Amino acid sequence: MNHHAKPPSGNNVDWSHPELQSLLGKTEGWSLDNRGVFSPVPCELHIGWGAGAVRGATLVFEREGVMVIEANFLIQAGEKLRIDRIVLGSLRSNWGTVVEGREGHRAEDRANGTRVYWVHVR
Repeated sequence: MNHHAKPPSGNNVDWSHPELQSLLGKTEGWSLDNRGVFSPVPCELHIGWGAGAVRGATLVFEREGVMVIEANFLIQAGEKLRIDRIVLGSLRSNWGTVVEGREGHRAEDRANGTRVYWVHVR
């Protein structure tokens, strides 16, 4: 190796190399699941701003501006929600809009009819 030569500017990857293809093939069908980092919290959903219908669900992830809810019923994208839950002994409510929903990917999700919803909160 010539110590005075300039080192290569980047890494060259041969994506067609058989060993790399084998490794990449093992990851097919993988998906990320963040539910393990947030303790699920029971909640009640009020669907529609003036609706009297209240349905039980579970808050499985929250950060500023976003909540992820699990429920065993269908909620349409664009639906307005009020999410009520108990925090430190007091009722806490958030208002938001369902931006996306899908069937759960886990085996227990499919067995229980669980759907996962992303809600933008105000």
